Amino acid sequence: MRKCRLIFLACLLMVAMDTSAKVKLPQFFQSGMVIQREKPFPIWGKADAGEKIIVRINKFKTIVFADSNGKFCVNLPTMKAGGPYTLMIGDVVLTNILVGDVWLCSGQSNMDVTIERVYPQYTKEIDQFANDHVRLFRIQNETNTHGVQEDIRPTSINWKPLTKQNAWLFSALGSFLGKRMQEKSGVPQGIIVNSWGGTPIEAWISADTLQKDYPVLVEKTQLYQNNEFVKAQAKANQLADQRWNEILNEKDPGVQLRFTAIDYDDSAWETVNQYSMEWAKKGKKGIIGSIWLRQHINIDKAHAGKPARLLLGTLFDADYTYLNGQEIGRTYYQYPPRRYDIPEGLLREGDNVITVRFINKYGTAHFIKEKPYMLAFGDDRFSLNPMPTDFIPLSENWKHHAGADMPSCPSGDVSLQNLPTTLFNAVVYPLAPYAIRGVVWYQGESNTGNPAPYADMLRKMMNNWRTLWNDPKLPFCIVQLANYMEPVEQPQHSNWAQLREAQRCVAKDDPYAALAVAIDLGETVDIHPLRKKELAERVGLCLDQLAYHKNVRLSPQPTSAKVEGNEVIVTFDQPLRPDEQSEFELAGTDHKFVNAKGVAKGNQVLLDSSIPNPVIVRYAWKDNPIRAHLYSTNGLPAAPFEIKITK
Repeated sequence: MRKCRLIFLACLLMVAMDTSAKVKLPQFFQSGMVIQREKPFPIWGKADAGEKIIVRINKFKTIVFADSNGKFCVNLPTMKAGGPYTLMIGDVVLTNILVGDVWLCSGQSNMDVTIERVYPQYTKEIDQFANDHVRLFRIQNETNTHGVQEDIRPTSINWKPLTKQNAWLFSALGSFLGKRMQEKSGVPQGIIVNSWGGTPIEAWISADTLQKDYPVLVEKTQLYQNNEFVKAQAKANQLADQRWNEILNEKDPGVQLRFTAIDYDDSAWETVNQYSMEWAKKGKKGIIGSIWLRQHINIDKAHAGKPARLLLGTLFDADYTYLNGQEIGRTYYQYPPRRYDIPEGLLREGDNVITVRFINKYGTAHFIKEKPYMLAFGDDRFSLNPMPTDFIPLSENWKHHAGADMPSCPSGDVSLQNLPTTLFNAVVYPLAPYAIRGVVWYQGESNTGNPAPYADMLRKMMNNWRTLWNDPKLPFCIVQLANYMEPVEQPQHSNWAQLREAQRCVAKDDPYAALAVAIDLGETVDIHPLRKKELAERVGLCLDQLAYHKNVRLSPQPTSAKVEGNEVIVTFDQPLRPDEQSEFELAGTDHKFVNAKGVAKGNQVLLDSSIPNPVIVRYAWKDNPIRAHLYSTNGLPAAPFEIKITK
């Protein structure tokens, strides 16, 4: 708590006349903010050296003096939940202040996933978002390769109340969590989201924490401390990308011949199935450049002219999509679902043409399976849960024409957010010592390439942040990675499973951490599963236990495994839903795993052993253990695990 250690000259003094000091506060301190209840609450900032700053809130008043560098810090006393209050700090007046619980939600893209992305899953509930006692704050992304900085950048979502509009581009998990915690506790909730898609855990850890065991990582960041080099490389990448696109458009016959036009004659084009992928290859390699697809769709009189929504699943990688010659949407990368709104009057009776221009700078263009491909009509066209009732499915067959075949676009990596320490420096260090109740950590996908050091790094990060906030008991809810990728029947070597086990073990060994299991909430074809409300409920249960000390059961965890005759008996920490079980595996001393079936009874799973002398049992140890269905009697899934068998 370096800011408040600078000085602590505050005293409870009443003065005859108040003077107003010119005060500059960190970006966090704004009207509408939530102050953490039942903890001393630090207020810090800058003024003229030696300046007297009067601080008032509710019935509390104190005076603090800026030090010789103009810095000041004072703690507000512990307060009960309530508000709204007015907070005066020198000449700054902040209004509509609530006192409640503040949660820091951090990680990578699955914490990033917005309400807009998941809206079709929860249209009715999101349409009714209106809770002034849930306040949202989004940390603006920033990096720093040189060292820690004192403040964050201004942000557009700054202690906004929970509404559909305010939450639209805010974290879906954070939004649902705030709503859930406020409704359960009746206490105001502040949700601070500090996440960045694709970032590895080492970016969120301080340099001094990494230096001892991972000095090479720290040195890697030091290579990018030359600002002129970084700017030059970024500019070079921008110019290369610009020129690549210019050449693409010059070479592409579809641009010159207007493949998008409704009256363009595509009768000679080859017909291809969208899932074959051969149309997107040259030899065995994916085509780098552009590819054109067109599909004719007949619209009857009842639907002609009506507003609609084109659901074009999810595509790899970038696309420009047109209807009857008019662009209706574009997406620049692979992950977002394509949901393109069609304005009233564009669809005509009879023949209509959808044209998709794929642009790929790497990989192979393709359509993602198991996603909706349709034209949806009516008031429920925005919903996917349930699906729209009035829709026209798209065909899997498209007319195909080659575009421009291009070389790879040259680039140099200047993704500073992926370098060690850069996010800690820029968007973690400046937050402390703003008082918080706990942390939700949803990250790990970007570390699955090398999961071995993840447990150590996660422990280091948690201790790092606890030290920063001067709170050795700061609660952490760790969200375990969801199921993802193609399911397989037989045991597999899975980096995703290894990283999940690292998350589980860290949570199990830390008395102030808990694990939110998401192994049944993922999707085979989407690294960003949409069921964020269900996940928020599980995170909320973890916080109920960690922060509110409620006696709640979380996901089942194994406590022991032993051999009895031809059975392996795995005991858990709570009663299980009785059911036959798959996705268990056994191995002997050779560490070669085989599938094992069993049944859940009471708080145990009884497995038939098909190998002599099994020494290890594991569960759901796959990228996507889709047949895993071991649940507690209260409906929570068991965490994937691997443990030794005792004799």
